[in-house]
Amino acid sequence: MIPSNLTMIRQLLRRGYNVSNVIKEKCKLLRLAYVADLYEKIPFESPEQYLKELLQKEIELREIAKGERLIKKAKFMNEKELGDYQWGEHIHFPPNLDRESLETLTFIQQKQNLILTGAPGTGKSHLSIALGRRACRNGYEVRFYRVADLIELLEKSWSEGRFQLIRNRFSKVDLIILDEMGYVPFSKTGAELLFQLISDWYEQKSLIITSNLEFSQWHKVFVDARLTAALVDRVIHHAHILSFIGDSYRVKYALSNR
Repeated sequence: MIPSNLTMIRQLLRRGYNVSNVIKEKCKLLRLAYVADLYEKIPFESPEQYLKELLQKEIELREIAKGERLIKKAKFMNEKELGDYQWGEHIHFPPNLDRESLETLTFIQQKQNLILTGAPGTGKSHLSIALGRRACRNGYEVRFYRVADLIELLEKSWSEGRFQLIRNRFSKVDLIILDEMGYVPFSKTGAELLFQLISDWYEQKSLIITSNLEFSQWHKVFVDARLTAALVDRVIHHAHILSFIGDSYRVKYALSNR
């Protein structure tokens, strides 16, 4: 008796399908997204070598596609990458962290935070986004927010009775990037809602926070001194603090074009 799968292939061939189309149909059934486009491009030395390389390429392309999907979900405001970043003496690392260990993203695995503080235009947002995009390509779930936008979202969800739904959105997220903490003061409600989220994330997820304010000035944003102290306590526990000094890159660029 002819095996059913071979019968199916012969039927497809009789209907005018070529071998390539048959392979595509089989790959579709097996949910192999890339094999049909790769099988002719892999050099054949032995059955074992050929199959190993073909499946390895399928895995690699799946990981790349997954990373791009995660980047899209994260909603970064631009496409900054670590390869474009200008490292220099303007970044002061804490004693227990350096550039190499930062780029490995072990702080996410260990559920630690990064706090990037310094004047506007010194590269804090670029670095936070670049690290976030690398995290996505490493399979981590990431979300990016400008803090003012997140506060607006939280206040709206609270007024509409949907705040718990917003909290639930982060259940499977590994890294949250909060950009521009301190640029806009919050209302009392907004500050309290953000505090609830950060309390949820404490020791459960990693945060990257960029701010132009030192911690001693955060009370200007959160208004309530006790709330500020409690929030800072949660944020800096298990945190690496990087200080950015020097002049704004944007100002330097504008002056150099004059």
